[in-house]
Amino acid sequence: MIPSKRCIDLIKKFEGLFLHSYLCPASIATIGYGSTQWTDGRKVELGETISMEGAEKLLMFELNNKSKILQNLNLNQHQFDSCLSLVYNIGVGNFNKSTLLKKIKLNPTDKTISEEFLKWNKIRVKGEGVPLNGLTIRRKAERDLYFEV
Repeated sequence: MIPSKRCIDLIKKFEGLFLHSYLCPASIATIGYGSTQWTDGRKVELGETISMEGAEKLLMFELNNKSKILQNLNLNQHQFDSCLSLVYNIGVGNFNKSTLLKKIKLNPTDKTISEEFLKWNKIRVKGEGVPLNGLTIRRKAERDLYFEV
């Protein structure tokens, strides 16, 4: 399965496009559509720039890599797109150990999966989980897409 235009648009909407690197709310150097690494695995550093074309290519490279974790799940397109948006934002490692993934593996139509999306609305600040309104809005959009028929 590959990400739909809707998935890509959702990610672009919430990540925004930045052609100059910046520190995201979690204080991580970020560029393009929320990328923290280049295609060669180097971490993004402050002071770096990217073209619009480069940002598009980096986004598609990341989506291709991050979608691999979803390939063996029994998901429809909406569920796949929703989960890919989440994975793009929280990372493969966090998704891999999430209760959300455990529930999807047991039963992808389990209604309690809805609650699991909303648990991923925090960033770490001095070791504490601090909710961000933007992440809450994003998680609700991802949840709604996941359960769309």
